[in-house]
Amino acid sequence: MPSAEMFNTAGKRVDVVDLDESLFGVEPNVPVMHQVVNAQLAAARAGTHSTKTRAEVRGGGRKPWRQKGTGRARHGSIRSPQWAGGGVAHGPKPRDYSQRTPKKMKRLALRSALSARAADEQIKVVDEFDWEGPKTKQAKGLLESIGLPGKVLLVIDHGDEVTEKSFKNLPTTRLSRPLRLTTYDVLWADTVLFSKDALDKLVAGPPKGSKAPVAEAEPQVVADDAGGEEE
Repeated sequence: MPSAEMFNTAGKRVDVVDLDESLFGVEPNVPVMHQVVNAQLAAARAGTHSTKTRAEVRGGGRKPWRQKGTGRARHGSIRSPQWAGGGVAHGPKPRDYSQRTPKKMKRLALRSALSARAADEQIKVVDEFDWEGPKTKQAKGLLESIGLPGKVLLVIDHGDEVTEKSFKNLPTTRLSRPLRLTTYDVLWADTVLFSKDALDKLVAGPPKGSKAPVAEAEPQVVADDAGGEEE
């Protein structure tokens, strides 16, 4: 059974917790993860790019010179694509880049990503964030004490504002919620750091009657990455 080290907020190891095999112990499916991440990044594109065709460029209604007798090439408008300031041939137009991805595929991709991180011992757990107030220094100190120098995905429960404010200014840290995890976010991070409550809620899944199953969210991609998404 996969397991993860659990630390306190001082960065000291206090226990080892067993991870749910259905989430952290499956065989990673690389093609499915690739397809889901591509779909998530595609859905993050605005698709608002636009260029003008020769019909949309202002001017050019008059033939620039007569057809014959000048020794120059024949032209009917100064707004044709070969002219400077003319229209763009086959240029981009606004479009929707989103792709339809089956829910089962999204769930499998997320479980595959979590299992890959668990196999590499890159799943860590903090028993409880008992900080009195938000402070970036204490968040940075916790990561250094645990030994997490790279990119970290912090998964905390809703309403934990002190922890959120402590970590949100760290450039190599991204925050997520247990039921809003995405394959892209898990693969983006070198280490996934769960609070104990968030891990329990992820294993329990969405409440009965909820229409927000695990892995339905889309990634929020920062400027140095490719792009993100949300459904």
